[in-house]
Order: sequence, then structure tokens, then C-alpha cells
Amino acid sequence: MWSANCRISARVHRCLHSLKTVQKESLPSLVCDKRCVSSSSVSRITTHYTIHPRDKDPRWEGLPMNNHGNYIVRLGHLVRWLGEQAEELGVELYPGYAASEVLFHEDGSVKGISTNDVGIHKDGSPKDSFERGMELHAKVTIFGEGCHGHLAKQLYKQFKLRENCEPQTYALGLKEIWIIDENKWRPGRVEHSVGWPLDRHSYGGSFLYHLNEGEPLVALGFVVGLDYQNPYLNPFKEFQRWKHHPSVAPTLEGGKRIAYGARALNEGGLQSIPRLSFPGGILIGCSPGLMNVPKIKGTHTAMKSGILAAENIFKKLFEDNLQPVTQGLHVSEYDVDLRNSWVWKELYSVRNIRPSCHGPFGIYGGMIYTAIFYWLFRGMEPWTLKHKGADYTLLKPAKDCTPIEYPKPDGKISFDLLSSVALSGTNHNHDQPAHLTLLDDSIPVNRNLAEFDGPEQRFCPAGVYEYVPLESGNGMRLQINAQNCVHCKTCDIKDPSQNINWVVPEGGGGPAYNGM
Repeated sequence: MWSANCRISARVHRCLHSLKTVQKESLPSLVCDKRCVSSSSVSRITTHYTIHPRDKDPRWEGLPMNNHGNYIVRLGHLVRWLGEQAEELGVELYPGYAASEVLFHEDGSVKGISTNDVGIHKDGSPKDSFERGMELHAKVTIFGEGCHGHLAKQLYKQFKLRENCEPQTYALGLKEIWIIDENKWRPGRVEHSVGWPLDRHSYGGSFLYHLNEGEPLVALGFVVGLDYQNPYLNPFKEFQRWKHHPSVAPTLEGGKRIAYGARALNEGGLQSIPRLSFPGGILIGCSPGLMNVPKIKGTHTAMKSGILAAENIFKKLFEDNLQPVTQGLHVSEYDVDLRNSWVWKELYSVRNIRPSCHGPFGIYGGMIYTAIFYWLFRGMEPWTLKHKGADYTLLKPAKDCTPIEYPKPDGKISFDLLSSVALSGTNHNHDQPAHLTLLDDSIPVNRNLAEFDGPEQRFCPAGVYEYVPLESGNGMRLQINAQNCVHCKTCDIKDPSQNINWVVPEGGGGPAYNGM
């Protein structure tokens, strides 16, 4: 853990030490003659996990950061491999097409999805190559779009799926891949930090993985909670500043950055999970937000939710006495099975860790809370904390905040934004309608710029939004560089006016991540 406030860090360490003492004293003691103690019960001299693995030690079960014995893999490679396995089983994949809207039966149930039209000029007129999108119909459609899916937004509204849950809260994750000096490469090594260079009221942390792929590669990144309050905060620049920490910079010195990317993450946890089934459809994975926030892990829960969805849909389709009420099947058994699975148990145990950081001590208070109520009681406290509200409501006016001075990038460890976007492989056809749409063209200048000093130009990790002078010289206008978009969804989430609506570009457009 890195902290800008050493005194508070010291208190945390003392608290943890006290908790260890309390836990030891609370264990039942055994009284016996030392002469009759067998050799098997004598205290171990060697307790290191390389000799006594933690995955075989029940005392480590359920702890939030216990990841020993696992493999480090790049998800991009894993997903590509999974796609190949699916195709061998007869599954049809359409990677060059984007699902643009949900289709409904006349009775209101989901009918399927349609892909977007292609071959449209930037001014909205059809090209000679214009083609209508395809409609894909199904008795049950599974929506697994990932964080803040644009189809899920339609479903939340149509079926009021979020009526009985907390607002979702998010974070922006930024990531780079480097080739480093082989002498500094430690395959299998994992490093995490919390806090610095953010202030205590801004949630965030880092990761640095030494990959084991035959060449000295590391994957590193920084995650910033999008419930931050200062409109001058720039997540990309916080990430670049973090790399200069004396515990990180030596690993990167002499290395070469080869990839960059960014994506929003769900951080609401159990409180923010909506209703998951509805007539004709099901939500799985990170679309509804099944991520274990303190572990920054959601792939395992996403896979399990997909398995449960498939099992329940299969049963429903082949029920002998099936009498559907709507044309699209409502597989409500999926909700029940997921709540009875280890996924729900895992998310329940960590449900209060993220919202505990909203107190007056910020992230330090969250760490103390976690030490007491998760480390000691394994998340079994009889209450569930609430979030502060939707992320877009939490920005303070610029007049109430202090601008943040960021150091200039040195071009060796830290870099500028546009050279970073170039490494993402992002590409969009320039002659198409911008997929970053505004509900009201006047709001960016009249509200966002006037009240919050244009936060779009700082929270976007791809340089999509910038305010430029009007040709007349009187005033400013918002310019949208949609071709830079890495599809992270941050603008749709953090825009304080909720005026930006992210829709799909032409199929195949976007970042070309290779093993990110």
C-alpha cells in the first residue's frame, strides 16, 4: 500500500496488528503437558507459502487478496481461444457486426437484436455501399455486453430492472503492456497498490503483472473510481504520474511500451445488481455488474453466470409442460440459481468494502473498515452500506475545486495522450455519423464548460473531447474526435449532464487490442 499520509498509514498498521492480536486471543486454547505433544502439532519453523501453499491452507479461504497458485493470462488471448473452441462446437460468431438495438414482440417481450446499418455518410445520407442491418431473433437472448452496455441501458428502462437496487458506480481502468529489461523480469510476480497519487477522497489503485510468456513482458495499469469529485482530475495523467513512483519506475526504465488501452469497470457490487431476467432475455457477466471489486476480478463470476444461464434456458426450452405467458420466454429460475450460487456468496462477503470508502477518512477509512469487518468477520456484518449516488451527480463545480498541476511526460516512462491512443490500434471510418451523440448540442458549453470547466476533455482517456474557440472568436464549442474513441464508455457514465449517449459505430470500428 502506498499512501500520501504516513500518519494515517501507521494507524492502519497498528489497527491491523491489534486485530491480529485479538484474533489470536479469541481462538480456543488447548491445555496439555508439553511432554505429550506429538511432533505433528509442534509449531512450524518454516511457514512460507512456497513450502506450505496457501491454497491448501483453510485459514486463507475467502480472503479478498488471496490469489496464490493461480495463473496470469492475458484475457484477450483467452477470449480468442474460447472463440475458436465455440466455433468448433458449431457456434456462429459475428465479430464484424455490432448489435445496435433490442427488438421487442408486440407483447413487450424481447424478440432479439438487430445489427446496425452500414454505409452511411457523416452527414447521415446513404452511401452506394449502404446495407441494412440484420435481425437476429431468439426465444431467449443473452446480453453479455460488458460494463455499461448500450443495449442493457434500453433494457433497464423497458423492464424497470433497476427499481430495487442501488445506482451502479464505476471506475476507469487504464492499462499498458511493456517489454522490459530481462534482468528486471520476475515471471509470475503480482504487485498491487492503493491510493497514491490520488487524494484520500478519490478511490483508486494499481496493478503490475510480470507475464510468463517467454519474453520479458509486464502488464500494468491504474484504476480510478468515477465517483471522484474534482472536475480537474485527469485519470490518464494520474496513471502516467503513478509510473514515476520509486517502486515502479525502476521496472520500466530501459523498457519499451507496446500497447495501451482503457475500459470502464463496474464497482457497485452486490447492492447495484439489477433484476437479471425478463421476458425474452437474461443479463450475464459484467453487463449487470458481477465483479468482485477488491480483487478487480470478474471473469470467473461472468463465466459462472453464463453457465447458469445456459443450464436454465436449456431446461426451460425442453420442459414438457411449457406454457409461456409471453412470446419471449421468461427464465426467472436463473435469478434464483445465481443467488444460490457461490457467485452471490462471494459478492455478498465483499459488498461493503467499496462503499466504506465514502466516509470522512476516504480510502483510509475503507481500509480500516475492511480490516475489521472483512478480515476478522469475513463480511458477515448484518448491514449493507449504500453508495453516494450515481457517479455523474458527484462532480463539484469548478469554482469550488483546485486545479491539479500534472508534470509533463518525459517520453520514457510517462507519455502524452495521442501517442498512447496510437498504440491502441483504434480505427473508425471517418465518413460515418459520430457514434458519440449529444441529446442537446447546447449543453456542453452552457453547462459543462460554464459550471465544471469542461470535464469531458479530462476524463476521456482517448482525447475524444476538446473545447476549441469558435471561428468568430467569441466563445467556445465542443469538438468530438470520434475516430479516437476506445469504447471505454466513461463519457456516457461521467458526463455531469448525462447529455452524451454512446451508440455503436459501424461494425469492426474501435480499438484493435492484441492480447490486452
